[in-house]
Amino acid sequence: MATLRDLVYEHVREGDLYEKLDCNRVRCYACGHCCPIPEGQPGVCKVRYNQGGVLYVPWGYVGGVQCDPIEKKPFFHAYPGALAYSFGMLGCDLHCGYCQNWVTSQALRDPNAVSPPLQASPEALVQDAIQQGAKVLVSTYNEPLITSEWAVAIFKQAKAAGLITGFVSNGNGTPQVLEYLRPWIDLYKVDLKSFDDHHYRRLGGRLAPILETIRSLHQMGIWIEIVTLLIPGFNDSEEELRRLTEFIAGVSPEIPWHVTAFHKDYKMTDPGDTRPQDLLRAAAAGKTAGLRHVYAGNLPSMVGDLEDTRCHACGQVLIKRHGYYIEDYRLTPEGCCPSCRTPVPGRWASRFEGQAADRPFLPRRPSRLVTIHN
Repeated sequence: MATLRDLVYEHVREGDLYEKLDCNRVRCYACGHCCPIPEGQPGVCKVRYNQGGVLYVPWGYVGGVQCDPIEKKPFFHAYPGALAYSFGMLGCDLHCGYCQNWVTSQALRDPNAVSPPLQASPEALVQDAIQQGAKVLVSTYNEPLITSEWAVAIFKQAKAAGLITGFVSNGNGTPQVLEYLRPWIDLYKVDLKSFDDHHYRRLGGRLAPILETIRSLHQMGIWIEIVTLLIPGFNDSEEELRRLTEFIAGVSPEIPWHVTAFHKDYKMTDPGDTRPQDLLRAAAAGKTAGLRHVYAGNLPSMVGDLEDTRCHACGQVLIKRHGYYIEDYRLTPEGCCPSCRTPVPGRWASRFEGQAADRPFLPRRPSRLVTIHN
């Protein structure tokens, strides 16, 4: 009987993001590991592999699809109220012990993570997204950088159909993959998990590539929002929060920073869950560093006004939220504060069209995607 690995390895094509080395080795440039991959072996991600001196990459399937409020990604400064049709594949270049999407991200690394893939094509996914009423199509759930070729094929179809495109990513990129994505991607959320390289190495990565990705995305003009999951005893020290927020502000004080609450998940069950006062303390560090738009997430109604978007000049509430739900929207068609006319950084529609959904849901209409069987 075919294993999950067999099924994934059968749904591939030659990659674009690699170079050939000696002795039938290849070097992959999809993520910051830049793996030199010997003949017959996969990279760190487990889904990009070398066969006969050719790098093969995931193609023609998804690990799942879901319709999310764009606020769940979270993007707070990009088309509020829009529906984000979200898809993912399998695999990840990190192995975070607290991963909330471990069933897909760790599918070829952890025998307990089993997520049967669905046969898919770019055309079918875009058509499905449009039928659901989505405005945005997002690659998420696993690490999208390691499946960039597949994402670009979908994004080309999506942009031709008038959709917005985005990544929800750990940000462990390379110059090569960012240039590859640049023409086809509009929005990019980066998980900045820590500001300590030793912490990143515990998760299977390094800090430097993530910081360079953030700088590069901003320079490229791709809209970026940053999320830090605040984990007690791991990344919540005053010193680390100060350095992290000062880095973001140094790239641009207009980048929204979301500090979100940790809860026990997957293999990390030791620390206590993040408390509201922990989020408030971290948010205060962000504001002290000069960040203009700081948000606290995962604890609705417990973090004061830190779910709302305010004008940084006059303080007026422009978008009032409760969790993913938008209670009020006051931006002008140009994306400015109606009181003082200060522009608010982001990607705004000319008018608020209401909220497509305030909670995640599976596609409401029958999908053409079918499970790939053993």
